[in-house]
Amino acid sequence: MELPTIAAPGVGERADAVADAACHLYDTIAPRGTGGPGGWSRSAAEDAAEAIETTAHALASIDPGAEVVLAPVHAALADLRRRLGLAPADALTGDGLAATPRTVGNPRRTRWVRVLTATPSPRQPPSRTTS
Repeated sequence: MELPTIAAPGVGERADAVADAACHLYDTIAPRGTGGPGGWSRSAAEDAAEAIETTAHALASIDPGAEVVLAPVHAALADLRRRLGLAPADALTGDGLAATPRTVGNPRRTRWVRVLTATPSPRQPPSRTTS
C-alpha cells in the first residue's frame, strides 16, 4: 500500500506533535538511566504506555491488516503494565488483537477509572463544568 503525500486535516500536525513529545520524553529520561532518582513515576509510566497504545490504535486504521501487525505492540505493553504493576489497558479481542477503544474522542477522558492498589490513589474523574 502506498500512502498519499498529504494527510487528512490535522493528522500530520498531530503525528508530528506525538513524535516531538516522544523525543522530548526520551531526552528527559535517558540521562537518568534505569531506576535513578527523579525518573519514572507510576502515573508517568502509565501515561507513556497509554500514548503508545492509543497511537497503535490510530495506526491500525491505515490498512485492514495493520492491526495484525500491531498486535505484538499491544502484547508487549500489556506485559510491561504487568511488570510495573499498572492497571491493564483495554482488553484484547479473542484473536489477541487490541479491541477498539470504547470511547469516542479523547480516550484520556475515561482514564480515571483505575484499580485500587497500595500505591498512590487512582486519578480522579475530570471536573465537568456547565456553561
